Amino acid sequence: MRLLDAARRARGILRKSPTYVAKRALEEGERELDRWLAPMRERGFSRGRLLAMARAASIDELWTRLRQRPYPAWTSAMDPAALDRVEPGESTRIRDAARLACARTVDLLGTGPVALGRPIDWAHDYRVGMGWPGGFARSIDYVNRERPSDVKVPWEISRLQWLIPAGQAYLLDADEQYALAARDILQEWMDGNPLGYTVNWSCTMEAAMRIITWTWLFHVFANSASWRDEDFRAKFLGSLYLHGDFTLRHIEKADVNGNHYTADLAGLVMAGHFFDDVGNAGRWQDVGWRGLQEEIETQVFADGVDFEASVPYHRLVFELFLWPALFRKACGASLPDSYVQRLGAMARFTAAYSRPDGTSPLWGDADDARALPFGGQKLGDHRYLIGLTAFAFGDADLAAQAEGPRSELVWVIGPELAASFAPAVRPPVQSMAFPHGGAYVMRAGDHHVFIDCGPVGLAGRGGHGHNDALSFEAWLAGAPVVVDRGSFVYTASFESRNEFRSTSSHNTPWIDRAEMNRLDPGNLWNLQDDAQAVCTTWRTGDEQDLFAGRHQGYRRLGVDVAREIRLDKRSGQLEIVDTIDGEGEHEIAVPLHLAPSVRVDRSGGAVCLSSAGRLFSLSASGDGWELTIEPTSISPSYGVVEPSHRLVWRRQGVLPARLAVTISPDGNDTSCPP
Repeated sequence: MRLLDAARRARGILRKSPTYVAKRALEEGERELDRWLAPMRERGFSRGRLLAMARAASIDELWTRLRQRPYPAWTSAMDPAALDRVEPGESTRIRDAARLACARTVDLLGTGPVALGRPIDWAHDYRVGMGWPGGFARSIDYVNRERPSDVKVPWEISRLQWLIPAGQAYLLDADEQYALAARDILQEWMDGNPLGYTVNWSCTMEAAMRIITWTWLFHVFANSASWRDEDFRAKFLGSLYLHGDFTLRHIEKADVNGNHYTADLAGLVMAGHFFDDVGNAGRWQDVGWRGLQEEIETQVFADGVDFEASVPYHRLVFELFLWPALFRKACGASLPDSYVQRLGAMARFTAAYSRPDGTSPLWGDADDARALPFGGQKLGDHRYLIGLTAFAFGDADLAAQAEGPRSELVWVIGPELAASFAPAVRPPVQSMAFPHGGAYVMRAGDHHVFIDCGPVGLAGRGGHGHNDALSFEAWLAGAPVVVDRGSFVYTASFESRNEFRSTSSHNTPWIDRAEMNRLDPGNLWNLQDDAQAVCTTWRTGDEQDLFAGRHQGYRRLGVDVAREIRLDKRSGQLEIVDTIDGEGEHEIAVPLHLAPSVRVDRSGGAVCLSSAGRLFSLSASGDGWELTIEPTSISPSYGVVEPSHRLVWRRQGVLPARLAVTISPDGNDTSCPP
């Protein structure tokens, strides 16, 4: 299987231009040299060399100098009462999470609570009890297609973001136990992960993400008694510097770049500004910031939608573009207007897709990734990014749209400013179209409908996008009704990965059991650019919104798919009309996946849904369709599934075919008893 995967990668590279192939060959050769050079770099990176690069007389002098550098987050003592005035109960949540962190207990990516033990096995998937051997990182097969292990588990543990509550608790209580626990865990990580020689060096993004966490931990604990040991300080600074050096040497640049390259660039900027004029830090700043300016124009459409066609990755990439900008701003460096404007556009898209309860659609892949997670809000609540961007760049229009918990904001700007950041008047919510990114959002009061009608993702290569053209999610009368299935896992199960990104797992017509965008089951991040969905009508008014679109993903079967979606803004009635046209006889399935909280009742031809205390009647019209209610599962976050149901209308016969489905909140139909 490894030979097949290697052959597949080789074929992909050989399809590129000769210039690209030659460049990649040179880069691969240089990286392969790290098999011998990485241990030499680590052994040769002595305390004396670090001090010489920094032009410092001692480690303590360098430590103090770096501690006095600006940082774009709150790293000073914080009054717990002031925190709780902004976000009631937040200090208790932080202390509880900090105690778990000090006890080395984590709960991430669907593992459930796991005691990591002492010492921590940094190459272990604690979810299934499997791990990866040591050795040169580039030689480690971390995909492991033949077994259910998931490399994201050790990677996520090694990001050490689960130590952030310990840092926050230290700033609240000045309790040295938190500093001591963090120091010991960092020491274990450095001892257990020699440069370039464990699975935690197999992906450059992971080194870059650690840079972001470690720089924050440094500024939080720099003055603690537990971090005064000169040997620890020298080792910590040396390891952090080598992280920056490794990130530049192994940067994940390709002909089309996604969040991995963005993370690498962000890590370089963060490391560069952290070290300032030490060694190559200036070059890291330049390379990272120049790359981010280029990539924000490439990866983020003019309307603010990340081109990977995923709401969770939009949040991650937003943070990766935002934090380096905040660091530069804190250091007094300039920010181009175009960069700030693109960040503002990303925030406006975030405001549009965020529902009144703070949840967000399960559009595209989701792996729960964050850059610096400070708050205790629900995982799908991205609204903090609106307020943070508004405050950082003085955007009054965005500030008026800021809602939700403010704990993230507190840990960036402090409790006093966060307490004052509460818009007195909020504008009415508006339906919005994002035609470049292909997202359309219908909104009115407690009604929220999110529609996908855009590119497949990653410039037509798939990436973290799904086979979801013309799919939608609907929250009506404040209740979840129709949702996408999420993404569940990546390499832990090739079968589950392909199932959750498939056409049949989305709320869109499925023809002849074929994928709208063809996929290679062995390539987990590739989709053929077949569908090429287009919006043909977008109309929004006081009483009704109308969307119409079509895609050509089944043209190879001689079939065209078109859909209209209408939202009655006053009643919340939603109508979905599908028209499937073409020649010959075809099998059609139109699924609607229901939120896990939805209960389904069927009596004769009447279908009733109940969700969050609300009743909905559902009716359908069209010739030759049969409705079934089937069990399914929804993945609200990475590695987690919840049981649910889906409604599926099926039809076998000649075309054309038309299906109209109407979902009506209670009070609009008498078919559902109260």
